[in-house]
Amino acid sequence: MEHTAVGDRRKWATLAISCLAVLLLAIDLTVLHLALPQLAADLSPSATQILWIGDVYGFALAGLLITMGNVGDRIGRKRLLLIGAAAFGAASALTAYATTPELLIAARALLGVAGATIMPSTLSIIRNAFTEPAERTTAIGIWSGMSASGFALGPVVGGLLLDHFWWGSVFLINLPVMALILVAGAVVLPESRNPRPGRLDAVSVVLSVIGVIGVIYAIKEAAAGGPGQAAVWIAGGAGLAALAWFALRQTRLAEPLIDVRLFGRRAFSAAVTANLVAIFGMSALSLVFAWYFQLVIGWSPLVAGLAGLPGGLAGAVGGVLAVKLITVMGRARVVALGLAMSATSFALYSQMDAGTSYLYLLAGMVVGGVGIGLTFAVTNDTVLASVPKERAGAASAISETAFELGGALGIAVLGSLLTGVYRSGLQLPAGVPAEAAAPIRDSLPTALDAAAALPAELGAAVADTARQAFVEAIGTTSLAAAVLIAVLAVASLAGLRGVPDVIPEEVLTDAGS
Repeated sequence: MEHTAVGDRRKWATLAISCLAVLLLAIDLTVLHLALPQLAADLSPSATQILWIGDVYGFALAGLLITMGNVGDRIGRKRLLLIGAAAFGAASALTAYATTPELLIAARALLGVAGATIMPSTLSIIRNAFTEPAERTTAIGIWSGMSASGFALGPVVGGLLLDHFWWGSVFLINLPVMALILVAGAVVLPESRNPRPGRLDAVSVVLSVIGVIGVIYAIKEAAAGGPGQAAVWIAGGAGLAALAWFALRQTRLAEPLIDVRLFGRRAFSAAVTANLVAIFGMSALSLVFAWYFQLVIGWSPLVAGLAGLPGGLAGAVGGVLAVKLITVMGRARVVALGLAMSATSFALYSQMDAGTSYLYLLAGMVVGGVGIGLTFAVTNDTVLASVPKERAGAASAISETAFELGGALGIAVLGSLLTGVYRSGLQLPAGVPAEAAAPIRDSLPTALDAAAALPAELGAAVADTARQAFVEAIGTTSLAAAVLIAVLAVASLAGLRGVPDVIPEEVLTDAGS
């Protein structure tokens, strides 16, 4: 393998650069939510264009993760990361100064393509730089914690910038960070690649892109307009068919994009599933709390962002704690503990109401944040340690794709449940005009907009009713998430049973491991 031992200082500098890159990507995933109101006022996009502005980044990112992970294995992870950093910086500038909705959508798509080159590269570079098993686990724990922190930092960074500058500033901030990654990465990062990569199968590339994008698009459409739409069945059917064909094709290739036999290993499948379900709950919750803090309590975007920050910081703490706990409890119990803590946080949220104190919510955020950090640190390390170093890019891509699918599923499934409970629990006061009833029933933001246009007394009554129905919907949705994650916590004890605390550098060959 084209890989040499990396010195101690260089290893930890490599980790710092990789963490900085993934932190920026995580911030970029959440920062757009705050910028959308200003952006919409400036560019006047249609409702469909607003959806594409928000979604196209995730589609491009998720669809290309598997391909880019394999490209990194072939051309070198350092090279791909530096190419991606340069492209991400250029696409960020294009996004910040977009003058039309169409240009903005295209720029966001380019951001997603560039992000797909960076995400698996950072994790696979760490896998190859840290060859000592305990150090590798520590490094991946820190990386996982930084990734969790980025989701919480996004609203804070966005709030600070939008208080003083125009919407494009949330993308322009990427340029100096990517410049630092380019310069430092060129000097510090070690290069590694698969010395015998084989040919990149073009048919598999196309099938993986169609499959992942088709499934995620169907999930999002089902969440937005219900599962009965033709677009949901067409996109979902095409996506699932493409993924089935992709999986079958991988079993017949000498050098597959994904070695599907890995999923026959209990430890690998359990780790990927735990990753997917953990982000399933967290992704939906981040959007719900953004609405709760701003629309129920009435805080500004910046204060709301700061209020959510402890959860992300607790995730970073959990990522570091995981390394110590593995030696005491073992991998299976640490993942089960992390998921149980996440389920506990959702159980706490299920009891909240409009007058719940911030300290109560803070307790739930910290408990859940540490739990997510514990889970991600162990599952990411288990996935990466289950494959040879030369296939680290492909393994990273599997982990990241599960992350993206989990995020889409969380927003779709829990978001749909939240909306359904909100609508069924909403009791409109007498005197609401027929034309105002539809937006009031649609969602809390549209309900408050409609209430503002009504006579003062009636508007206040509608707003109070909508807020109460929304908080009750949070309770029901959180309880459902708590039950689901608690079940997975128990299942993970069996799924990860027998996986050694310190996974040796040699790939695990036992199908039961």
